[in-house]
Amino acid sequence: MRCCTYVARNGVLMARRRSFGAIRRLPSKRYQASYAGPDLQRHVAPVTFTSAADAETWLSDERRLVESETWRPPAVRLAQAAAAAAAPKPVPLTVETFARTWLRDLDLRPATRRDYDSLLANHIVPALGTTPVEELTKADIRQWWNALDPAKPRARSKAFQLLHNVMAGAVESELVDTNPVALPSRTKVRTKRAKNIEPLTVAQVGELAEAMPARLRMAVVLGCWCALRYGELSELRRRDVDLKDGTLTVSRGVVKVKGGYIVGDTKTDAGVRRVHIPRALLPQLKTHLDTYVDEGPEALLFPAPNGGHLHSSSFARVFQKAAVAAGRPDATPHTLRHTGASLATSVGATTADVMARLGHATPGMAMHYQHSLDGADARVARGLSRILEGTRPPG
Repeated sequence: MRCCTYVARNGVLMARRRSFGAIRRLPSKRYQASYAGPDLQRHVAPVTFTSAADAETWLSDERRLVESETWRPPAVRLAQAAAAAAAPKPVPLTVETFARTWLRDLDLRPATRRDYDSLLANHIVPALGTTPVEELTKADIRQWWNALDPAKPRARSKAFQLLHNVMAGAVESELVDTNPVALPSRTKVRTKRAKNIEPLTVAQVGELAEAMPARLRMAVVLGCWCALRYGELSELRRRDVDLKDGTLTVSRGVVKVKGGYIVGDTKTDAGVRRVHIPRALLPQLKTHLDTYVDEGPEALLFPAPNGGHLHSSSFARVFQKAAVAAGRPDATPHTLRHTGASLATSVGATTADVMARLGHATPGMAMHYQHSLDGADARVARGLSRILEGTRPPG
């Protein structure tokens, strides 16, 4: 097959040599694009094109994937996309579902529980119950507040306070970043000043990981170098790890409630992402999988000693001891994610790159620039790997 494209000259299609791939005009007058991939196999576009320019665009996209070292065979990507489209979509966690599970987990007197259940059923659920937690906005709260009966100021105020506390629980569970239920200034409720989180040094990350139980060392490593939320980290399964591509698929999170756990989608559509692992960590990750993770695609990477999900408070307890041993008693599990963002910035990641890696990019941007974001994240991972290997990035 000739490596050429077609250009119009005086109304006649002429062949021109190409540096990557080939474009062939079919008897149907459509165009077929193909190229030899890194696996030395010829790969043909899954569709034919009405114009040579469209075929050229497809080849250019494929070439960018090859050059950014994020290439996978087109047929494999197509099959994975079809499987993802066919998979059942996770049900969003609604305000009512989270509020009821949050209340069940509280140690309340019976009378207080009855009051809260009544406030929830009569004043919160009718207007906001079906709203997904991550989609609740300040505008929703204003509209809800204005619709509450002003003739019942006590019930109105209690309902507002309850919803504020529920959403504070959602912030603590990392379901949302900020609480949209802002308390009115007239309540004079004291709020804690936001802490300035000091990132860990690379040496401190290593010392902290070494001070953890062996089965949880990799949780610290991935939590930092891949900048994961704890809910995402504790729901990682064997099927989410691709050692060949060096990636983690982050598509779910877990929240502890009384009587069990809620496993659902990530905080936002943008939170569903493929995170590139620094290559220097892959041997350590493989050892962890071989030593501490059960067989089977659904096996958790970091299960509790008796099986199932590891409670965040259990992880926090052993983490705190390790943090003291590493000389950073102020560090919390969230410090790992903050450190991961700082490290990504230190190797040249842009704000958009960091947002995408942490799952904070807007869904529209993540979908429209999927290839470029994937390539950027791969470059970030390579920079992080150079830090781990003790070498300076070029430049």
